[in-house]
Amino acid sequence: MASLRDIRKRIRSVKNTRQITKAMKMVSAAKLRKAQDAIIAARPYAQMLDQIIADLAARSGDQEMAHPLLIARPVKRAEVVLLTSDRGLAGGFNSNVIRRANRFLYENSGLESVRFSTVGRKGHDYFRNRGQTIRKDFGGLYGRLSYLSAKSVAEELTASFLNGEVDAVYVIYNEFLSAISQKIVVSQMLPLQTFGPAAAATPGALTAPGTPAAPPATLVDFKYEPSRQDVLDRLVPQAVSIKLYRALLESVASEHGARMSAMENATSNATDMIGKLSLHYNRTRQAVITKELMEIVSGAEALK
Repeated sequence: MASLRDIRKRIRSVKNTRQITKAMKMVSAAKLRKAQDAIIAARPYAQMLDQIIADLAARSGDQEMAHPLLIARPVKRAEVVLLTSDRGLAGGFNSNVIRRANRFLYENSGLESVRFSTVGRKGHDYFRNRGQTIRKDFGGLYGRLSYLSAKSVAEELTASFLNGEVDAVYVIYNEFLSAISQKIVVSQMLPLQTFGPAAAATPGALTAPGTPAAPPATLVDFKYEPSRQDVLDRLVPQAVSIKLYRALLESVASEHGARMSAMENATSNATDMIGKLSLHYNRTRQAVITKELMEIVSGAEALK
């Protein structure tokens, strides 16, 4: 049976752990609020940009005006941009997205090659240790995350697509739904997929409080300066960058939400463990005292 000193040491250790998990929960909650505000700002812009590009392509009616980033071709070589976190202690955040990446490899085992670009140390270490081809690891990107940094990565991926190194580029990430809920998303970045004016908003999409519902879009022709093709050439690469930037923001918010939830559960479990250990300590202490009293009474009886 454990001694009273051992139990006290265990209780003290669990209390220290509870303080750490509680602090990590508070830090993640503060970071989540900022990340959530960024998503609220980015989602409507990304959706509207996709709609504008789809409208431009639909109005043109001329295949010669199609942008090369919109033209699909038979997929023989693919690249996956995998978004995980640099740190653990976030519940199933990393394991879920890695599991989906493994399923992607299984579903596309007939392709000539599938290579990875990783953002986040967890995904990079996992696939590197298993011999998977990793073209590049964008380490430290979360620490300097901005639209310009996302644009730089998107331009690199776009160059690989245009020069024929890959036929399609996908991004796998956690989409943020709420602080306790994330959804794994496999989204095709290249060739860029756009949706027409009737496309519905993303399920679970966040909107700013008090934002009115968007009216039904109608197909109205406009005059473009300098030309319709010039506008398309400017917007399509921007849409690719926005798509990646939004995925990064979703992943960051999902990580903070998952870590906040995991640390809340850990804090609750630590509290329960402290209660059980305290009860065990009191019972053990009572048993020790009872034993000592019995020894005293037995000694007194022996002296009579």
